[in-house]
Amino acid sequence: MKVQEIRIEEYQYDLPEERIAKYPLAQRDASKLLLFRQNSIAEDTYANLAQYIPVGALMLFNNTKVIPARLHMAKPTGGVVEIFCLEPLGELSVEMAKHGESEWKCLVGGAKKWKEGPVSATWGTELDQIHLLSAEIIERGSTHFSIKFRWQPAEYTFAEVLSSIGQIPLPPYLDREAEELDRERYQTIYADLEGSVAAPTAGLHFTQAVFTQLENKNIDLDYITLHVGAGTFKPVSAPTIGNHDMHAEYFDVTRALLQKLISAYHVQRPVVAVGTTTLRTLESLYLMGCKLLKNPDLDREALEIRQWDAYELDREGIPVEKALQALLMWLDAGQFERLVAKTQLLIAPGYPVKMISGLCTNFHQPGSTLLLLVAALVGVEWKNMYQYALDHEFRFLSYGDGCYIEV
Repeated sequence: MKVQEIRIEEYQYDLPEERIAKYPLAQRDASKLLLFRQNSIAEDTYANLAQYIPVGALMLFNNTKVIPARLHMAKPTGGVVEIFCLEPLGELSVEMAKHGESEWKCLVGGAKKWKEGPVSATWGTELDQIHLLSAEIIERGSTHFSIKFRWQPAEYTFAEVLSSIGQIPLPPYLDREAEELDRERYQTIYADLEGSVAAPTAGLHFTQAVFTQLENKNIDLDYITLHVGAGTFKPVSAPTIGNHDMHAEYFDVTRALLQKLISAYHVQRPVVAVGTTTLRTLESLYLMGCKLLKNPDLDREALEIRQWDAYELDREGIPVEKALQALLMWLDAGQFERLVAKTQLLIAPGYPVKMISGLCTNFHQPGSTLLLLVAALVGVEWKNMYQYALDHEFRFLSYGDGCYIEV
């Protein structure tokens, strides 16, 4: 069966509302850990995760940082408009560092009542200084709006404006407003590069104590960056995955990490991904290398991974090391120290995962592309994993518990 013919109804399960973790546990690494190894299931906590990671493994994390992307702004006539910043119209790092104005693709709540003119918000105090942020619609699209933000004083960057006035954009299934605790707990402790509107939640369970235990086993910890978009929560509403439009996200990988990956695969060193975003990035690197082996002269746009590339690209007999070497040569030819590119990769049953020997991930929504990714790793055993988690009081979704899957 072609991957496009996969029926979503086969990846549904009953998730009671009370099993969705609306708040995080007091201690990050107290979260329960389901262990799926050699088709058997056991459980522990994240505090003991290091026991299960192979000595000397390379463990990769997504160090993206969630931005306070949700803004509540007032219309001149009264009433509130909610603006959710999805992604900038220009380069992310440039727009976040801009002074005075910036343009973004946004979702708008209450858009029908926002006919024309700017909306605004203020912050600060009379003892300090009252600051003003205004937003104006540049273009109304079918699914989103192009918004120009302007603010005073212009000495502040847009990142500083968001930090002062924005709210953390919690997933819709938490069904609550963001609170002060979410500013810390809806971030990993290693979050570094701003740009996500959703957390790479597989990493929320990690503490410095867990990192110390991993390092004591000679496990090498390193980072990629993939900025998680709101599309990660987009439900699959079509009956088959072939009619679903997979979201695209930007990732950033350094040349040094690519070299480290090549060395790891050369000596058959275990590679463990923390999170589905990390896995999608790694598999995208491999697919890009396969593309380059077919055509070394591709430009960056042609190199990027589209939704069905993985299923249409001839990868027969192409080992990981060879594909990554081709990608490294492409970087060197362009004198690039990092690869910043877009991936729309959809990993579903039938996709042969090449890049990892293990995955840490959370428990995902019924019928989601993330659940299909898990099924690509373990086959129909995903049902036993999830049933075990339901039967043994595991907590689900972003603030919930997680699992370690050996591939």
